[in-house]
Amino acid sequence: MDTVGPRAPFTLDEQLCFALHSASRAMTGCYRPLLDTLGLTYSQYALLLVLWENGAVTQGDLGDRLFLDSGTLSPLLRRLETRGLVARHRRPEDERTVEVSVTAEGAALRDRAAAVQSRVQDATGLTADELARMRDDLHLLAARLRRAETGPLPVEEGPDVA
Repeated sequence: MDTVGPRAPFTLDEQLCFALHSASRAMTGCYRPLLDTLGLTYSQYALLLVLWENGAVTQGDLGDRLFLDSGTLSPLLRRLETRGLVARHRRPEDERTVEVSVTAEGAALRDRAAAVQSRVQDATGLTADELARMRDDLHLLAARLRRAETGPLPVEEGPDVA
């Protein structure tokens, strides 16, 4: 059987990126039917989680927290605002700053949304400790990868590099 190049680690199943992609799709698939009953997308749910945890947050801080640019965040906020779940207002002391807060209707959704996490945790078959370790490892990985994005990868030189 002919292969191109070395076999490992260049198979799909040995790639960390594919394992993360596959797990992400499976996790999203698990969340989708639960969030559908609330009329929320995963992105809307994540945004509401930030507001439920922190209260009013500036639009810029919300984008930073969710790793969303303004072109993605603004329509997301607009849809939640139209549904009456969040409100946006300019800070009186600095009109350039837009603050986002959850409305009474959005706050009322929190109790129903709380069941989502326990259902997903049950679906994983992992213990709370296993999930916490995995979450912490993924946060660490994400932080390291974001730091690595600040510069180009080193260029290898040598006789074997074409």
